[in-house]
Amino acid sequence: MLAEIDGIPMVVLTARRAIKASLVTRVIVATDDERIVSAAAAHGLEAVMTSPEHASGSDRIAEVAERLPAGSIIVNVQGDEPLISPETIDRAVEAMLSSDADIVTTSEPIDSVDDVFDGNIVKAAVGEDGNAVYFSRSPVPYLRDAAMHHGGDLRKALLSEPQLLSAFRKHTGLYVYRREYLLEFTKMPQSRLEKMEMLEQLRALENGARIMVVNAVERSIGIDNEADLERVRGMFTGGEAERII
Repeated sequence: MLAEIDGIPMVVLTARRAIKASLVTRVIVATDDERIVSAAAAHGLEAVMTSPEHASGSDRIAEVAERLPAGSIIVNVQGDEPLISPETIDRAVEAMLSSDADIVTTSEPIDSVDDVFDGNIVKAAVGEDGNAVYFSRSPVPYLRDAAMHHGGDLRKALLSEPQLLSAFRKHTGLYVYRREYLLEFTKMPQSRLEKMEMLEQLRALENGARIMVVNAVERSIGIDNEADLERVRGMFTGGEAERII
């Protein structure tokens, strides 16, 4: 979170992007690390200390949400998304305000065969109604006929027929909740599938939640490793960070 990108901590860049969303009225950096609180404060951001015992980001923001007014709409943006689009945040909030979804989240296209098989990239299987059916670190949906046509090798099928990549969607690290559902959700015990895939949204699905998935307005880059960090740093050279944010 404190890795610098063009001289600015990553978490600060992410918060500044969130501030630009027209439907966001308050941005709070929630953390269990005093260094992050200090970095946020140094850049004029609101930050709060939370318990170090939380198992997930949703648990952490729920602690903060308990202090917020009833009926609040809560947007959870992971701190490693310094390129998150403010317009994507607004689109997700608008979807929540105009529906009865329990959670709204976002996805974007996958255009790399390697990304389909990358366990760090979560794939969203979405039904015709725009609601999530499942999330997985594995390739979902599995294109059985295409794979069988290439000897049961899905990777070979995708390399031979790149148009098939349009069947896959990358789940991005943004969630919108109504405050009351967030507090209810984080009191649910971890589910079996959640523990297997290490994806907390599966807890919501297993408990009957309706998760609406909307298309991101622009692509983002979640920073999961050093290569991602260097890639984003390359986009923020010579003061570019200040122009982007």
